[in-house]
Amino acid sequence: MAPAEQDTLRTPSAQRPQQPAQPTAQRDRRVDVFVALGTAVVALGLLLGLPPLDAAEPDGTSIITTYPAVASWPWTVLALGLLAQSAALLAARRAPRTVLVVVAALPVVVAATAPQVVELFGLTALPVVVAVVLATLRVPLARLWPAILAAAVGVTVGDAIQVAVAGGAFRGDVAEGLAGALGHGVLQAIGAVGLPLLVTLLVQSRREVRSARTAEASAVDREQDALVDAAVSRERAAMARELHDIAAHHLSGIALMAAVIDRQIDADPERAHEGARQVREQSTAVLEDLRRLVGLLRDDAPAERAVETVAGIVDLTERARFRSDVRLEVLAGERALADGVGPLAQLAAYRTVQEALANAALHAPSAPCTVTIDDRDATHLVIRVENAPAAVPAAGTSPSGGNGLRGMRERADLVGARLQTGPTATGGWLVELALGREAPAAPAQADDGTGVVA
Repeated sequence: MAPAEQDTLRTPSAQRPQQPAQPTAQRDRRVDVFVALGTAVVALGLLLGLPPLDAAEPDGTSIITTYPAVASWPWTVLALGLLAQSAALLAARRAPRTVLVVVAALPVVVAATAPQVVELFGLTALPVVVAVVLATLRVPLARLWPAILAAAVGVTVGDAIQVAVAGGAFRGDVAEGLAGALGHGVLQAIGAVGLPLLVTLLVQSRREVRSARTAEASAVDREQDALVDAAVSRERAAMARELHDIAAHHLSGIALMAAVIDRQIDADPERAHEGARQVREQSTAVLEDLRRLVGLLRDDAPAERAVETVAGIVDLTERARFRSDVRLEVLAGERALADGVGPLAQLAAYRTVQEALANAALHAPSAPCTVTIDDRDATHLVIRVENAPAAVPAAGTSPSGGNGLRGMRERADLVGARLQTGPTATGGWLVELALGREAPAAPAQADDGTGVVA
């Protein structure tokens, strides 16, 4: 393909990002033309209509003789000045400050060239008002005030020249005539520059306040949406932890016990029957947990069963002994077990041990596992689950993807506990959870102060 053809093919794609901006530029251009044309039409309409309107006054006190004749030199100069002011407004979007100064300076030229149009000279203030409004809308006041001051000076000088020449200030008391002309010019500047500036600033401030309120309302809505999303995410994470704990513990236990039963059904029928009963108990337990979880989600559950506690770890290890070699060791002090540990923290401890036992049975089958509850310290409770290296390869099971360890850490973070997990020096695996006490531990009513070994 020739280079010229390649350039021809590349040119449309290079111009595509600029296409959305073209309608906006064309719309802005149309608005500028409409403003300039409207200003010119209104100004020339007043220039042509004011004399007939004054002549039509019913009381007969017309001052038509003071107006210049249409198409006369003074009238033509004024008309051209109004057209020049309106034409300058076409550039108000690109250079608003320059346009404002030019529009305010043109009346000075008209006043010096045709001083006989004093009765119609006030029409030159109309384009100035429009220029002030456009400049105020497009330029911050901190950068606009020099142009505003120059425009005010231009309006004052032009009007003062008209009043001074038409009033014969140079034929009588010059000082008094100039002072009166200057005062009239200042009033004209206030009306043509000051009042439009003030009104535009007020309208702009109200618009900014309305925009700020809209933005604030949008920000509040976004914040509420973010809070809802965060709450939903937390609830989803909590449900994921509960489902994983239920599935990982009970279902992995059922799978392992089914494999044991398959090997014992001929060699040791009695143990196989015992294993079948264990599978039934595990199945019933998982169904109860799932029903309880679904009931909580639907908010129509009956009375809930008691929340798992540290004391329930004893029964948990007893049920786990059928599928693996689990040993429980409780080191208790002179207080009730887990005294001062909150219910949510005890639930986290129970779920952590439950998940650790499930992982040990899954990844290190037939390896000894020791659960230690150390309740001797007055400030915290420590629970350790340590299993020896796997004696036989683990059965082919789909990995959990780290969800169990992630759930452990999330639960520990929720209750402010310290969790440590990792391999041991002998090649096994250790899970250690340290729970702080919410209140000082109270001495137990009856305790021999010795550790309990099971």
